[in-house]
Amino acid sequence: MAATQGPLEAKAAAASSDYGVNPGPGKAKLHGRAFYESLGSPKYVVAPMVAQSEFAWRMLTRSFIAPTEQSNLLAYTPMFHARLFAEKEPYRQNNFQPTKPPTSSASTTANGAPPPWLDGNPSIDRPLFVQFCANDPDILLEAAKRVVPYCDAVDLNFGCPQGIARKGHYGAFLQEDQDLIYRLVNILHRNLDIPVTAKIRILDTREATLAYAKNVLNAGASILTVHGRRREQKGHLTGLADWSTIRWLREQLPPETVLFANGNILQHGDLARCLEATGADAVMSAEGNLSDPGLFAVPPPPGQEGREYWRGRDGRGGWRVDAVFRRYLDILHRYVAERDPPARRPLFVPGDDTAWMDEMDAKRSGAADGKKKNKRDNKPFGPNFTGMQPHMFHLLRHLVTKHTDVRDMLARTSNGDLEAYEAILAAVERKVADGLLEYERTGGRMFDGVGEAEKTPKTNGVSATVDEEKGTREVISSATGNAQDQPPSNGLEQNGIEGGKAAAEEEGQGKDKGEEDENEESSAAAVRRCRRPWWVAQPIVRPLPMEAMAKGAIQLSKKDKEKLLAEAEEQKKNPKEKVETTQPSGEGSASVPVADVQEKVLETDDKLLAG
Repeated sequence: MAATQGPLEAKAAAASSDYGVNPGPGKAKLHGRAFYESLGSPKYVVAPMVAQSEFAWRMLTRSFIAPTEQSNLLAYTPMFHARLFAEKEPYRQNNFQPTKPPTSSASTTANGAPPPWLDGNPSIDRPLFVQFCANDPDILLEAAKRVVPYCDAVDLNFGCPQGIARKGHYGAFLQEDQDLIYRLVNILHRNLDIPVTAKIRILDTREATLAYAKNVLNAGASILTVHGRRREQKGHLTGLADWSTIRWLREQLPPETVLFANGNILQHGDLARCLEATGADAVMSAEGNLSDPGLFAVPPPPGQEGREYWRGRDGRGGWRVDAVFRRYLDILHRYVAERDPPARRPLFVPGDDTAWMDEMDAKRSGAADGKKKNKRDNKPFGPNFTGMQPHMFHLLRHLVTKHTDVRDMLARTSNGDLEAYEAILAAVERKVADGLLEYERTGGRMFDGVGEAEKTPKTNGVSATVDEEKGTREVISSATGNAQDQPPSNGLEQNGIEGGKAAAEEEGQGKDKGEEDENEESSAAAVRRCRRPWWVAQPIVRPLPMEAMAKGAIQLSKKDKEKLLAEAEEQKKNPKEKVETTQPSGEGSASVPVADVQEKVLETDDKLLAG
């Protein structure tokens, strides 16, 4: 039986029938799958992130991919505000730097145009999509025309769930206005010489999401990215992305549709799992990439790790944070500051000479007796410097949780102060060297489950104790009347990511059935799967919404409690049918107070990750 057409489906159908998909006058261009294949059919995608997917970070991510595989990685710019980009020259100069400013001494090309510099440079920063948020088709077109020479496609953000998007009427807060969404996509499709793409979130029902997707595609989008979370899923309510809905969309849409999946990517192995589970053409990562820019690279085989990749006695490994930090600063020196990076000794591995460690201790002792150095006021400014501190807090999250002196150094350092960041790098390298030596000295026992620390996994750097996990189940019980009848959180079973059996068994952490059932409403399984020593780049695992409630970070509103009770009752009546769980709406929620700069920076994750 056909599903009843709701208001959203009706709006989408009306919008689609009012407009054609003829690209209109202008240069012929590739579209859809032909366009995707012309890029090399990339399987991995760096997500658009406000102030975080800038040139330097894209270059860092690309640096882990072999030269012959560069076409397998597609990257997006940060999300730009279309009106500001169209109207304000300072905004453009401070956020997008495809060529050097007119005031610079840069030479020109044969036709008098300035030579390529950073963003979209054909020799080093392609393929590249530029993303905009907008609510006015004409202003959007004006902004998009300014980036056409420097990218492969223009993308529209229909996924940002933040309050600023609600206030500005863009991102995910356009999804009720399907006619406007159609016009925004269609005006670019008809008037640009390059393709237009779009990124959306799933809606409350699959049918509504399908109508939404068809509307965007009918308007002329060549590629559709689907974030498997709803607009309400953000912050403590983020929860899990729904891969099964993306798979369902894949099956409903024409096979020539190019579909990207977004959500639930913590480690390299999750990329293949996502592609298999969703049937998508490519997988996009935001937070996973911020925590580990080497996420998309195939790990080196055992015995070929070199100095940048560490592998433990249990076979688990990852990219060393000091190695990633070095690469990042070298890119800023070489491409942005346009000077040679400092000479660097090889990264330390056990067995190397340790004289440099004694020299560092002596210098540190001497510096402590001297006067405090004044901060420079002429630090460079631009999109590649403004993201330095948040980037390093993400990368070093697990290290600075243990070594608070490094955290304090990072908190006191201004973006763009490359000299100060070199000092932080030196401190990080020393901490990593000490950690590696301790690991060898203890035969790896420092991470082999000695004491209770190994039994209390961390989510976002906070220990998840047995009492807290018990408290989580108690919150569920009080909200639904019976914890055993609560359906699993959306995506837990199908994704095999957080709390899933498949992922745990892959890492040799398989458990018996009873233990799996007990932990299905916990992110502890993801922590066990992802946990590495603090000197290894690794994800920050978010607590699930129910865990956040147990810790007091959020509270269920009366409306949400009633929804959970209704879902539990429905599950009792139809135990074999899947009932999609309702995420708390956030009404009456309260944020956990934070005191230090580290937490304040990381607390802005969702504002940086634009949908």
